[in-house]
Amino acid sequence: MKPQVEIYDTTLRDGSQGEGINFSAMDKIRIAEKLDAFGVHYIEGGWPGSNPKDLEFFKQAAKRKWKNAQIAAFSMTRRKGMAVENDDLMRLILEAKTPVVTIVGKTWLLHVTEVLRAKPDENLAMIGDTVKFLKDHGKRVIYDAEHSFDGFADEPDYALATWQAAEKAGADCIVLCDTNGGRLPKEVAKVTAFAKSKLNCAVGIHTHNDCGFGVANAIAAVEAGAMQVQGTINGYGERTGNCDLISVIPTLELKMNLRCVPTKSLPKLKELSEFVNEVANVRHNTRAPWVGQTAFAHKGGMHVHAIERVARSYEHVNPESIGNFRRVLVSDMSGRTNILMKAKELGFKLSPEAPETREITSHVKQLESQGYEYEAAEGSLALLIVKAMKHRESPFAVETYHVSMRRDAKESICEATVKVRVKGKTHQTVAEGDGPVNALDGALRLALVKFFPKLKSIALTDYKVRILDSSTGTAAKTRVLIESSDGHREWGTVGVNENIIEASLQALVDSMEFALLKK
Repeated sequence: MKPQVEIYDTTLRDGSQGEGINFSAMDKIRIAEKLDAFGVHYIEGGWPGSNPKDLEFFKQAAKRKWKNAQIAAFSMTRRKGMAVENDDLMRLILEAKTPVVTIVGKTWLLHVTEVLRAKPDENLAMIGDTVKFLKDHGKRVIYDAEHSFDGFADEPDYALATWQAAEKAGADCIVLCDTNGGRLPKEVAKVTAFAKSKLNCAVGIHTHNDCGFGVANAIAAVEAGAMQVQGTINGYGERTGNCDLISVIPTLELKMNLRCVPTKSLPKLKELSEFVNEVANVRHNTRAPWVGQTAFAHKGGMHVHAIERVARSYEHVNPESIGNFRRVLVSDMSGRTNILMKAKELGFKLSPEAPETREITSHVKQLESQGYEYEAAEGSLALLIVKAMKHRESPFAVETYHVSMRRDAKESICEATVKVRVKGKTHQTVAEGDGPVNALDGALRLALVKFFPKLKSIALTDYKVRILDSSTGTAAKTRVLIESSDGHREWGTVGVNENIIEASLQALVDSMEFALLKK
């Protein structure tokens, strides 16, 4: 089915210009294959000749068959004072062997006269010559009109002349670019509508996020008639980033009823976002709209009570429609409904009127007032629930522990001694580690693994420390959050104490005890 709005992805080019983003050639291929499977229409691979990685990408891309997307190469208009056929940029872009070529040209007279140091008529000729040359070589040409909105604000007649020069030469789509990211949705909509009224070819939009309006400006342009949206996955890009396609796509599909990707792809949106983050080695934004971990997380008791009855009372869409899921958080703001829904999520059956339910709710509020936090410590919360429900005894107990450090000229080594009680008998072990927590982890694991072989597969994957009251200085209460994994699932546990070692031990003990829980 023909899309009502085309999605043009520039993660591999514009996105890679963001601070901290660096893709290898094979990274680009992997992302391109994921984007193609998802169903975007254009994938901009880079700028041929700008670096060896982009050359390698286009070489590899030419060998592959793409199911949904067309690969685009990016370049600029011919250089001033040079015939287009003699410009090496044109040779390189043809050698990329892509069906689509995207050319960027100047719209703003400030750039024409002060940056290019060219005459206005010469810039128009550069645009027209380049587009015609590439059309004559059988390419689909997308013309990115750089600084469209800034240029239109200064000299609207000249801005229009640049767009018309590209259209007259055969450009398939004129893309209006808010290159500085400083325009407001109202301005973007007005200029887009004007361009639509003056041009016969398709009009697209390319926005940046410098004022936080990257997505809003893209949507405003679509409402004014733009038929193509350019952006990046997760909003990567120069300065504060580009328009985030992860927000644009579901907005077009679910809020505006405009087809832009295959219907079957939308439930894979969160997966796409996380895949690109993983390849880029960027931590997932937990608060990202639509796909973030907290996007459908409910904490307030009133909210949780409402969504239990009618989910859409506090959810703007079904989270599963974009591959996300609902989360109920438990905190000192929780009501009984939070506990009931969280218990159900963790696999426990609680009755609303059961004394255990009231006990757990009260206990959680009390512990949170002391500094505990269970939002990311579901392992500790599960233990709290199961102990209240079944009055379950812990399978082991730490009776005493000792941590010391010795240092010589070459290195410092921590040593931990742990005495645990299992099945009525006491066992003592000693282990060394890079730090006190690592040593404690080793000693505890060594003491328990002979009784619980399952613990061999448990690994500590993250360790976070939060000072809860800095006004008390080094005597401040500390919260430790530990994340663990058995290779199949992950869970968090928490400990709180003025002594950071004690807080860490609490979280470690909970982590291992949770691993021993039966489903």
